[in-house]
Amino acid sequence: MSDVREEKTCATCGRRMTWRKAWARCWDSVRHCSAACRSHRLTSRDKALEEAIVALLGRRGAAATICPSEAARAVVGEEFEAAMEPTRRAARRLVARGDIEITQGGRVVDPSTAKGAIRLRLTRRAGA
Repeated sequence: MSDVREEKTCATCGRRMTWRKAWARCWDSVRHCSAACRSHRLTSRDKALEEAIVALLGRRGAAATICPSEAARAVVGEEFEAAMEPTRRAARRLVARGDIEITQGGRVVDPSTAKGAIRLRLTRRAGA
């Protein structure tokens, strides 16, 4: 019997998690990729960032994109720089749910490994 299990998405950061031998007995209950994510509970600001991303994309055309900074500005204001990583986490959670896609150079990229500037857009299913 193979001990390889399907991947999961971290409930906090939205990154992809793969099965580890250390999780053999508890894989079904694993929700977080690390102790840091386990200790960071989703806040009302995290939910507001997700809602801002979806709202901004909903007001644009089906193929339109936004920069994560637009959502951060909508929630936090002009001091948005500190909210950029929480905004990227919110975007990864939305990708895991199938609501949006993360792109670079117009191509969909893996949200767990994307580095640098990204854009967000509705999935074709969500935009229809």
